[in-house]
Amino acid sequence: MSSRDAATNQLMKHVQSKKGGRDKLTTSNGAPVDSLTASMTAGPRGPILLQDFTLIDHIAKFDRERIPERVVHAKGSGAFGYFEVTDSSFMQSVCRAKMFDTPGKRTPMAVRFSTVGGESGSADTARDPRGFAMKFYTEEGNWDLVGNNTPIFFLRDPILFPSFIHTQKRNPTTNLGDPDMFWDFIGLRPETTHQVSFLFSDRGTPDGYRHINGYGSHTFKNVNSNGEAVYVKYHLKTDQGIANLSAEDADNIKSTDPDYATRDLYNAIGEGNFPSWTMYLQVMTFEQASTMSFNPFDLTKIWSQKTFPLKEVGRMVLDRNPENYFAEVEQLAFAPSHMIPGIEPSPDKMLQARLFSYADTHRYRLGTNYQSIPVNMPLNAQVNNYQRDGSMMVHTNGAGSPNYFPNSFQGPEPDQASGTWHSEVASGDVLRHETGDEDNFSQCGQFFRQVLDDGARERLTDNIAGHMSNAQEFIRQRAISNFAAADPSFGRMISEKINRILQEKGSSQAHRKRNVQPLYPPRRLPPKGSTPQCPYGFSSKL
Repeated sequence: MSSRDAATNQLMKHVQSKKGGRDKLTTSNGAPVDSLTASMTAGPRGPILLQDFTLIDHIAKFDRERIPERVVHAKGSGAFGYFEVTDSSFMQSVCRAKMFDTPGKRTPMAVRFSTVGGESGSADTARDPRGFAMKFYTEEGNWDLVGNNTPIFFLRDPILFPSFIHTQKRNPTTNLGDPDMFWDFIGLRPETTHQVSFLFSDRGTPDGYRHINGYGSHTFKNVNSNGEAVYVKYHLKTDQGIANLSAEDADNIKSTDPDYATRDLYNAIGEGNFPSWTMYLQVMTFEQASTMSFNPFDLTKIWSQKTFPLKEVGRMVLDRNPENYFAEVEQLAFAPSHMIPGIEPSPDKMLQARLFSYADTHRYRLGTNYQSIPVNMPLNAQVNNYQRDGSMMVHTNGAGSPNYFPNSFQGPEPDQASGTWHSEVASGDVLRHETGDEDNFSQCGQFFRQVLDDGARERLTDNIAGHMSNAQEFIRQRAISNFAAADPSFGRMISEKINRILQEKGSSQAHRKRNVQPLYPPRRLPPKGSTPQCPYGFSSKL
């Protein structure tokens, strides 16, 4: 059995943990069950009896096992571990959060990795961004840092997000992926050009979750104990090193092991090979933010690491697999609005919308009391508030404490010292400010020319051309013009490769032939294209 990996051998590990033998089977209310192979009937061939609670209990629960999957990030894997501070003096200079106050201090945490666009049963190796969501169970409450494996995103205004995700999903008529939908939106919104270039580069198909970087992506505000604020970006660099799959390998693994990344993460942790990531911060002062040549809160752009160097903060280690996937991963709920003292939002428009949307999603998927689910509850902080009742309230519900504020009866009171946010002046005309033309191409051009080598540029344009060749010509031309605006060679390479692909498609007429079996039983069918006539003279057209 030594050749079996940790995932394959999970059931044997469970057997080894049951030192006292098998547990006694019960119903959901704890009563003993005498059989789970025979329903209660009136005689051996008679009807089933409604009094068979064992059967009703078993089937009724089965009928309700599924909850709505996430609209995005539906396919994912999770693990648990800790965050350890390595430079507390630097962090205390920019952030008053207590989790950073001591060198070597460890905070327990949960992490969920995911693909973005696919359904819950989709392949781990699909070309897609990867979600990288972290929950830190701190002494001041849970902090969720909810990011991706890229430092940027497709959009800067959240009102476009539902439409963008619709283009990544299935055509509502055909229920198929649709290249026209995808490239039509991309071409019409040129701010997507930078992230699309990341997506179709080598990093669009990472070799498992252990070999990706994580980014908070958004700009956040950090506030120190003196009330001084700065803007920051969070980076988590994989200590395993970046590793990616070729497009061919990613496609092959889809058919042989669609759960490749899930299996890889589970086995690594199960075998004691605990993956880790080093956290870094980029810091920008308010004065620097006011003089930047571009909007520093624009999620489609990076901050130059030459101007804003990375500062090491700590290290994240994952050392425990979930005991039950549904309980600890499917119900694991992250929201950027889950913040702690010293960590606050910036004016990033995408972040501002996510502050609402993520928690709202969990209230729909998991219920209004989603933070009472054990994996979402604060482990190191006590919850005291005036929120009461709701579906599936499972803790003390405030017990005998007053359920209104203010009150005279020892109910919890605001903590001005810890809970006050940094004050900031905000003013401007209340309008819908269009941002579609805010320098969509400069950083993408730098990525193409300066970050990628010749081989990477060839693979990037191969991947884009292969996908875009399935879209209509007018859609292709519009999208290619965006890449050409980033760099003329970028657009030219895509155009030339699409032309070659289309020529090859036109000259190749070979199709797989179906091996159709004879009809059984044999029967006569009306000629193809004929319309059967109604013997009573009614027309088939209504």
